[in-house]
Amino acid sequence: MIPTLDDLGDVAGKRVLVRTDFNVPMDDGVITDDFRIRAALPTIQWLTSRGATVITASHLGRPKGRPDARYSMDPVRARLAELAPGVELLENLRFDPGEEGNDPAFAASLIDGIDAYVDDAFGACHRAHASIVGPPRVLPSAMGLLLQKEVEVLLGLREHPKRPFVAVLGGSKISDKLGVVESLLNVVDALVIGGAMCFTFLAAQGKPIGASLWEPDQVDTCARLLATSAARGKPIHLPEDIVGLDAGGNFATYGTRLPDGAKGFDIGPGSAAAFSDIIMDARTVFWNGPMGMFEDDRFAAGTRTVAQAMADTKAFTVVGGGDSAAALAQFRLDDEIDHVSTGGGASLELLELGDLPGLAALRGAPNA
Repeated sequence: MIPTLDDLGDVAGKRVLVRTDFNVPMDDGVITDDFRIRAALPTIQWLTSRGATVITASHLGRPKGRPDARYSMDPVRARLAELAPGVELLENLRFDPGEEGNDPAFAASLIDGIDAYVDDAFGACHRAHASIVGPPRVLPSAMGLLLQKEVEVLLGLREHPKRPFVAVLGGSKISDKLGVVESLLNVVDALVIGGAMCFTFLAAQGKPIGASLWEPDQVDTCARLLATSAARGKPIHLPEDIVGLDAGGNFATYGTRLPDGAKGFDIGPGSAAAFSDIIMDARTVFWNGPMGMFEDDRFAAGTRTVAQAMADTKAFTVVGGGDSAAALAQFRLDDEIDHVSTGGGASLELLELGDLPGLAALRGAPNA
C-alpha cells in the first residue's frame, strides 16, 4: 500500500517537504499557465490547516545541472506566495546535478531539518531523481492528494474500465509510445491513432506517405501491432484522410496515399468525424497526443474536433497531460473532461507498467 496523508499522523509543528511539480510554461519570465501550481494547493492546505510548516520543492525546465537565470523559481515563488502565503519554495532542484543523478548527498541536504515528506509531483514520479526516491528512504512519507487522485484514476483504467474502452493516441513518434501501445492492446477495446505517428502505421500498410514525418525503423513493429490487434479483435483505427502541404507548399487534402513531396500535418475532416463517432460510442476514453500540428491554425481542426468529442461524450474521459492538455486549454474545453492528468510521460508509463519509481519509493518508506 502507498501511504496517504492520513498515515503521517499528527503533523502539527512539523516541517514537511512537499515535492511539487511546478514545471509551469513560461514566456520571457512570465507564467502563462499556473494550473500546476493550483493543482498542488489542496495538499498544501491540508498540511498547513493541521499546523505543519510546508516547504515545497520543484524542478523547472532543463537547466542541465547548473544555475541558469532563465529557470529561476522566482516567478513561481511569487505566484505561490499569492496562492499560499507563508509557504516556502526552494530554488530549482535541477540547478544541482545531484537531482537528476539521484545523489544521496543531495537528497540528504534536501531533508536536513525536515520531519516528513510528501510527494505530490505526479509529472515527475516516473523519474528516479533524488527528490523523488531519496526522502522516502529515511522519512515518514506519503503521497499528496493530487498524486493519490492520479494513481486512482489511471490504475482504474488499467484494472477495471467501463467498456467499450477506447484509447486515442497522437503525437509525432510511435517509438515514444511503443510500450504503452502494446500494453493498451491488453486492456482497451479499440485504439485510435492520429498525429504524425500514424504515418509509420500507414507505411506498414504499404501506403505512400510522401515526405511526411515517419520512423522507418518502426515499420515492422507497426505491422506486428496491426496484426496483433486484428487477431485479438481490437481494431487500430487509422486516418482515412490527411491534411497537409503539397510539394509546392500549398494547403492540400489527401486520402491515405500521399504523392511525392507532400507532407501531412493533421488528420482530415473524414477521419476527425470517424474518430469522434468512436469516442461518442465509448464508455471510457483515454487521450494522449494531438492529432496534428494544432499550434498552426491550418492544422488544428483534427485535434479540435477530437477535443470537442471528448468534451461531449458521456464516457468517462481522461486526458494524459502534455500537449493534449495544452490543446484542451487552447480550445477552452479542459473543464469538460473528467480527469486531466498533470503528467504526460508519467501517465503513459503508469498505464504501461502499473507502477512508477516514485510510487515504489513511497511503499518503502519507514511508515508504510
